This record gives sequence, C-alpha cells and structure tokens, in this order.
Amino acid sequence: MHDDGKSRQEIRFFGRRKSRPLKPRQRRLMRELLPRVRLDSDTEDALRDPRRLFTRPQERLVLEIGFGGGEHLAHRANEHPEWGFIGAEPFINGVAKLLTAIEDGNLSNVRIWFDDARRLLPRIGDETLDAVWLLYPDPWPKKRHHKRRFVNPENLVHIHRVLKPGGEFLFVSDISDYVRWTLAHVRAHGGFQWLAERPGDWREPPDDWPGTRYEAKAVREGRTPVYLRFRRA
Repeated sequence: MHDDGKSRQEIRFFGRRKSRPLKPRQRRLMRELLPRVRLDSDTEDALRDPRRLFTRPQERLVLEIGFGGGEHLAHRANEHPEWGFIGAEPFINGVAKLLTAIEDGNLSNVRIWFDDARRLLPRIGDETLDAVWLLYPDPWPKKRHHKRRFVNPENLVHIHRVLKPGGEFLFVSDISDYVRWTLAHVRAHGGFQWLAERPGDWREPPDDWPGTRYEAKAVREGRTPVYLRFRRA
C-alpha cells in the first residue's frame, strides 16, 4: 500500500532503508514470500477490521512498530500461534530477516507493513487492536531532530484510537531522555493509564520477554532498558 502523494520534505521517523546486500535466500524470500504476507492496496478494506487479514480467528491482535530484525516479533508469533501480528518496518534488511524467521518457523500469523508506520496507523479501524508495541525506536538524540521521534501527539492519537478499551501500549527504550519525553507526551494525551506502581514495574520486562539483539547490546554498553506499559482508558 503506497502513497503516491508523498512529500519529499516529509519528516522521517527512521534512518536508512538498506545497509548490507541481501543474501540469496533473503532475495528469494523478498520475491516469493513477501507478496503473500505484505499489506498493500488489496488489504485496504481488511485493515479496518484486522481480523480479516488472517485465515483463522485470532484471540489477540498486536502491532509492532519498527520491528528491526524481527527477532522479538517472530518469537512472539511462534509462542502465540493463536494471536495475529502486524509488523511495520521500512528497513529492507530487517524485513528480509523477519521473512527468514517466518519461513523457518512456518508462521502463518504474521503480516508485514513494509513502509513507514505513520501510513499504516490511519488505515487501521477504531478499537481493533489489543496491543501496540514500540520497542527501541530511533531516539533522534539531537534536539533539532526531536520532531522526528515517533512518540508525538499525532501518533499517540492514532495509537489510542486503534487500541481496544483496556488495550496496551508498550514502549521500551534505553535512552532516558526519550523515556521522559514519552511519559510527558502520554500524560499530555490523557487517554492512557501508566501501569507502573513500583520501580520494578518499569525496570523489569514483561513476562516471557524474549529480548532483542539491540537490548543485549545496550546492556553490554551500560545502558538500562526501561519498559513503560500504558493501558488505553
């Protein structure tokens, strides 16, 4: 699903689209598997009710924004075959890695939005998702780039809208300034309840947390991950 009216001056929330050349298997999966799991113009109507994206009923529907290499999403999809997962990622190498995991695990409960998640959120129907995950987004640390951070008033309006009442927005970062930024913006929105009642609630990952390669690197380098869980009011 592509937007022909894209402005060249449009603010980006991600960096480069591709780094290393794809391996032969990854190129094959981009040709053969991606068209079968990719959300495009043919799925426009189904996105209003994401349950229709899957061949069998799903107990829960989850969106992961910016899944990186896809290891967290693939782990969750393998762990919960009864859930439906939508992953949004514009980075070619990350999509290729997730496709490899989908083939290896024979996962039928994953769909991919191969583009900026801002173009996906407005297409999703109201109160249709059980959870939205935003894990280790680009922090855009320079002050002049803060406007590129994914957590902003406009995106929070959409995240709140697509979540069912009681649905969860999970934000994870190892950048303290972005954590403070997110808390301030979520509080300003007013439609979410922060679920932390004690320090351990934001210092400890959710149950059965598989982690990510980026998270392991952050810990090795002395940065502390923070897990912010919000419930949609």
